[in-house]
Amino acid sequence: MAATIEEAPRGKGLHYTLWTFQVLLALLFLFAGISKLVMPVEKLTEQSPQLSGTFLRFIGVVETLGGLGMVLPGLLKTKTGLTPLAAVGLVLVMIGAVVVAYQMKGMGGAAIPLVTGALAAFVAYGRWRLVPLPERRSGR
Repeated sequence: MAATIEEAPRGKGLHYTLWTFQVLLALLFLFAGISKLVMPVEKLTEQSPQLSGTFLRFIGVVETLGGLGMVLPGLLKTKTGLTPLAAVGLVLVMIGAVVVAYQMKGMGGAAIPLVTGALAAFVAYGRWRLVPLPERRSGR
């Protein structure tokens, strides 16, 4: 019994830490994804000439949905298992971003997507294994 009382604050602190990263990542990916969706294709392909405009739009959709998936299930307390899946999807996107950034700008350019992907991986593992988000209790 004493072990659970001692572990509760750590779990609560980790829960808040994960929520902080979830919100920050959601804002980052929503901004990046929506900007890819509204920006003219010519401007998109100027920034990444080796990728097609259609593929960049697809990445924008994935980033937008991933950003929503980081916070909406927890806020609505429904389908909370989608949050770690969204985080894993964003990790995959960031792996691609690291490769492209490294090819274009070297390791300095790959640092930001690398750190972002690591944070998304932390959220995925944290919400999958360490402190899963609770589901809404049914009133039945």
